[in-house]
Amino acid sequence: MGKVESILSADAMKISEMVLNREISVSDVTTIFIDRIKDKNPSVNFLAEERFDAAMEQAVRADAQVSSGKATGALFGVPMSMKESFDVAGLQTTGGLLGRRGSVQKEDSVVVSKLKAEGAIIIGKTNTPELCFCQETDNKLYGRTNNPWNTERTAGGSSGGEGAAIALGAAAAGLGSDIGGSIRFPSHFNGVIGFKSGKGQVSQVGSFPFVEDPWQQRMLGIGPIVKTVRDAKLIYSIIAEHSIEERDIADFSINVYRTTELPISNETVKLLNNVYLSCKNTYTTEREPLPYLKESALLWQEIMSIDGGESTRKTAFQNGKGSPLTAYVRERISGTSDIHRYLSWALIGASLFKPSRNRIDEIGSLLEQGDEFLDKYLEKRLIIMPVYHIAAPPHGVVYKEIFSIRKTFEKYMPFAAYANTWGLPSLTVPMGKDHDGMPIGMQIISKNGNEDAIFSLGSFLEKEFGGYSRVD
Repeated sequence: MGKVESILSADAMKISEMVLNREISVSDVTTIFIDRIKDKNPSVNFLAEERFDAAMEQAVRADAQVSSGKATGALFGVPMSMKESFDVAGLQTTGGLLGRRGSVQKEDSVVVSKLKAEGAIIIGKTNTPELCFCQETDNKLYGRTNNPWNTERTAGGSSGGEGAAIALGAAAAGLGSDIGGSIRFPSHFNGVIGFKSGKGQVSQVGSFPFVEDPWQQRMLGIGPIVKTVRDAKLIYSIIAEHSIEERDIADFSINVYRTTELPISNETVKLLNNVYLSCKNTYTTEREPLPYLKESALLWQEIMSIDGGESTRKTAFQNGKGSPLTAYVRERISGTSDIHRYLSWALIGASLFKPSRNRIDEIGSLLEQGDEFLDKYLEKRLIIMPVYHIAAPPHGVVYKEIFSIRKTFEKYMPFAAYANTWGLPSLTVPMGKDHDGMPIGMQIISKNGNEDAIFSLGSFLEKEFGGYSRVD
């Protein structure tokens, strides 16, 4: 493998090590990733905005620090990409909305400032659906992101541009956010590592749109999208508000999901069985029904619809009186709406699934009961389950399955909704391919405080099943 190929496949920790050992300059590393973006973005369209000149200037300064022996930071000299929703000083934060074009930010988000403080170099921002409100990445401002393994397939969302970028090796590491599978869908579909943090563990200050509702806040997790589990652990440790407590995985039981009436592909079933057999040889294992799994999807949908989508509608229409139904019809007829049909249809759905006052009381009781039960259930337990029932399908399929008024989300969203609804940390690791060569990832879930055990099991499975492989 040549120098360029080795850098493109290397994780952040390896690159920082090479830079500090003076095996390669930060300028050369940054140039390699910028060239990769220029080469691959035209066909995949993962990039929303570039920061190439500023990144190269920062790289030159970093090389001077290396020469003078003043280089410090866990991510020193590491070029990173960033989901478009995170504020980066000097770049726009649009949420994919035409109406926010030109909204250049003056300050970094909290997570970006923490990464920069460790020496990371931001080279660009990656594409999302409008307002991060869909599990497929397309918007009226930047267009559709394709899956780099097959451009006719979805890259997932809402961190779809980030997942595609890391799959291509277009950055050493990246960052995403997840309120409805938005880190885990792209990780699963693109064959990369993704970690959704648990409730309240990472600051969302400087993330757009800011999540105001407390129940929606508990579902939001911000975390790394990367090439290795060790990078996921490192970057999470940098951005988290709390330190990672050590856990001995030998004290844990591992519950590997066994198929039920929920739909799931044959390849995923076989992979789950192989994962179980692999874990059984090393750890205490079980294959028991997962508590609160089926309820999670409906609770997730209702919480996302808590105000009938009104706060999101106001943001989408710039606090105006725009109608999602009018925007949807206009887009389907003439393609001239300023709002993508994915967002307008999702807002229509939010108005339909808005819970009643009585149901809101019921949801509160269910969340309280579930939290209490799962806190004990997950004290010394890890769960392994799919992210979605299939590998990346053609564009539009996920959108139709999740945003159908026939409530098909109850069949297809439980796996992803579980960690959101209950505010749990979840690590997605690539573990195989389907018959078309599309990646299949599995997620490892536990409770806040057990992140160390999650990463330990993730490292084991990464070695057992191959983990990340870069798309050529």
